[in-house]
Amino acid sequence: MNAPATKLPVVVIGAGPSGLAAAAHLIDQGIEPLVLEAGRSAGASVREWSHVRLFSPWGEVVDPAAEKLLAPTGWTRPDPATYPSGGDWAELYLQPLADVLGDRVRTGATVTGVSRTGRDRIVDADREQQPFVVHVAHTDGREERLFARAVIDASGTWTTPSPAGGSGLPALGEKAAADRVTYRVPDLKDPAVRARYAGRRTAVIGSGASAFTALALLADLAESDDGAGTKGVWILRRGISGSTFGGGTADQLPARGALGLAAKAAVDAGHADAVTGFRTEAVERDADGRLILVGEDGRRLDAVDEVIVLTGFRPDLSFLDELRLGLDERLQAPVALAPLIDPNQHSCGTVYPHGHRELSHPEQGVYLVGMKSYGRAPTFLAMTGYEQVRSVAAAIAGDLDAADRVELTLPETGVCGGAGLLDAPDAQEGDGGGCCAPAPQLVQLGAPAVAGAAAEEAPTGGCCGS
Repeated sequence: MNAPATKLPVVVIGAGPSGLAAAAHLIDQGIEPLVLEAGRSAGASVREWSHVRLFSPWGEVVDPAAEKLLAPTGWTRPDPATYPSGGDWAELYLQPLADVLGDRVRTGATVTGVSRTGRDRIVDADREQQPFVVHVAHTDGREERLFARAVIDASGTWTTPSPAGGSGLPALGEKAAADRVTYRVPDLKDPAVRARYAGRRTAVIGSGASAFTALALLADLAESDDGAGTKGVWILRRGISGSTFGGGTADQLPARGALGLAAKAAVDAGHADAVTGFRTEAVERDADGRLILVGEDGRRLDAVDEVIVLTGFRPDLSFLDELRLGLDERLQAPVALAPLIDPNQHSCGTVYPHGHRELSHPEQGVYLVGMKSYGRAPTFLAMTGYEQVRSVAAAIAGDLDAADRVELTLPETGVCGGAGLLDAPDAQEGDGGGCCAPAPQLVQLGAPAVAGAAAEEAPTGGCCGS
């Protein structure tokens, strides 16, 4: 490969929100992007949760550089105060943006490896002068080798959900029970999916926004004419505390706070029981084929018909193995970014502004952006990815003044404490801003009423009172 690196495109992996925004910002800098998307269309992962409504409004999920590209086509942003579904986001914004980018976006193109031309990860000699080489597999079986001046990995984490197992590994029997286990929020408007859960007992494993959404949807199903007998079992690895349901009205993103309140309403109404301090070790079948969750402490829960695992996501780093990445050993996020987002340490407030410097690696010219930059950390917002790629594009263009001018302010969650402290079922409030939690037990959160009132009256920030 003899072409000057500056004449080569920047390869962007993934045609999701951050990847397409990266392409728009590169064009704004006079740099040619080439976006490689494994799915059949732009926003392929977003389309898989098209039925889920975002908790960020339109005003916060459209990138400024992308809007600049779209404007000449007559495109107008939907009402900034309204909330799109995943399907709305894909159809009304991501697809039009991909259409404007034209043949700069290639779909059905899976990146299988990235390296330096003629250099594996061992070789030092003349390494930084070599362009990147990107191996691509196409849906028709064809393989291709492309060259790039830089690589921006915006492939996200959607395709690699975390398992049910409390140790980070799949629970014993989890894979064998795949016919009754899903790692997605179910679309209960789909008749086939609705029939799968109607009148059934379903375990929901997880404690974030996705779990809140699933619990609320199951509660709606239980109250419908065709959903009699629908019951949720909420599996938490920690205890119940004031922060369990998120920030509520203290969340600066009202729709995000409302998710937690909806989940609380579901359990208060008796549509779900909560099992606390439970780390799943095994998934077994009873004589009727129903699933029994077994905890690391030996507890065996009553049988359920279905299991929804919503324990987060993790990055797929396999195709980056020949690059020299600097990743935090816990989060698998860039070393400089990890302390800003680490749920073991994160307390009240928000993530500090960050850009290309926090996203850089020992391998110069490669960046992980968007959801993938957070590794295993939760609570990523679209506006974070847009500011990341603006900074990265400016850095690639050599405009370090613009790249370093990071002024993003993210909305606070209204929740104190890191998950690392809260993960212990008997954790007590301490210096880290953590919240108290009861010992492991089965609780019906609908009674007594005092328990609900105590949660509602918790101090601002979500920590429970003394």
